[in-house]
Amino acid sequence: MTASQTHSLRRLPSVDALLRSGGGMALAERYGRALATEGLRSALDDARARLRAGDDALASSAALLDTAAAALHAEVRGTLTPVINATGVIIHTNLGRAPLSDDAIAAVAGVGGGYSTLEFDVKTGGRGSRLLHPERLLTTLTGAEAALVVNNCAAALVLLLAALARGREVVLSRGQSVEIGGGFRIPEIMAESGARLVEVGTTNRTHADDYARAITPDTALLMRVHSSNFKQIGFVEETPLEDIARIAHAHGLYAVDDLGSGALIDTAAYGLAHEPTPMESLAAGFDLVAFSGDKLLGGPQAGILVGRKAIIDQLKRHPLARAVRADKMTLAALVATLRHYRKGEAVERIPVLRMIARPLDDIRAQAARWAEALGGTVIAGESTVGGGSLPGEMLPTALLALRPPSADAFAAKLRAGETPIIARIADGQVLFDPRTVLDGQEEALMAGIQGY
Repeated sequence: MTASQTHSLRRLPSVDALLRSGGGMALAERYGRALATEGLRSALDDARARLRAGDDALASSAALLDTAAAALHAEVRGTLTPVINATGVIIHTNLGRAPLSDDAIAAVAGVGGGYSTLEFDVKTGGRGSRLLHPERLLTTLTGAEAALVVNNCAAALVLLLAALARGREVVLSRGQSVEIGGGFRIPEIMAESGARLVEVGTTNRTHADDYARAITPDTALLMRVHSSNFKQIGFVEETPLEDIARIAHAHGLYAVDDLGSGALIDTAAYGLAHEPTPMESLAAGFDLVAFSGDKLLGGPQAGILVGRKAIIDQLKRHPLARAVRADKMTLAALVATLRHYRKGEAVERIPVLRMIARPLDDIRAQAARWAEALGGTVIAGESTVGGGSLPGEMLPTALLALRPPSADAFAAKLRAGETPIIARIADGQVLFDPRTVLDGQEEALMAGIQGY
């Protein structure tokens, strides 16, 4: 180490001196003395390391305080923060899937900020069941005899397989032996649950006779897994649901449907392909249907099981049911979401459905306002549903297109903002889709883009 470096190191202020300064006292007041001390010590350690590495620029007290303040802000802010989704992907898995309605947010705050009737019966004054809260709404909306909510759809699948088919066979079309996202594959889930997968048919075609011929004394159930995250076209054939249910019941077996996304409305009414509904599966004779709460339903992450009461009661009693149960905030948000459907206001009140149904002229007008204020051009584009729902289906949209000197650098700058803005890049342009920008976010979006 040179004499100059040694001199510079000695001139660095102490942690105590920094804490006594005006800036240091402000950090201690905002973050607490212990955390402020830790931040300042880290800033000094970094300055010493740079000086020893040959950077002999003296770190001033002001610079050290600024470094500590930035680090403390990032630490307190955390890594799970709100973002503005301008990508046009409505159910964006990486951005948290379905945003909740105002009523669902209020319900979460209501039960999360105090005590609740989660497992308390106000009529008897005794213990109640958390399983009851969403059940009546789900049975009313789907026509099922009973319902059960767990923490996600994968958990629902594991629970039903463990309860109904452990040590026995589950017959499934080879074309439905899929990966459902995040590396979770149906054969692996079957193995973990203790069930034995029996694949029938071929990748592209499975007939009713394929199911019938596969049944043995060890068979527990016939299963359909809806390919909600991919599409087969061409020379393909799936066995009708009614035939699967008929064959299962003729042999004294269960018919189970893993719908995955699980819409409660007809998506074809909004220019999309029709997404199968739980009501259709139950009407076809299926005994049990599993679907998600945070995709096309538009609620919180949850796995929903609807079907025959005797089967649902069996699942409720299974030891795994407690391990995968939904918490109070999930139940509160789900109940509030389901009430929108019950009241006939789902499309108006649930953000995912409102985005799907939003008129193109309205989107064009908003994109034009952005272009007038920020520059850029309005171009035609497409939004997508996302989240493993309605693969290949697109909705026409209008995009604000900006062409900065470097699209990648500009997009990175937008992501680094206090409220990160997530956009698309195509052909050297940064694209912003009004469809997925939520009410109340427009001002922050425009402030983040201003001066590009």
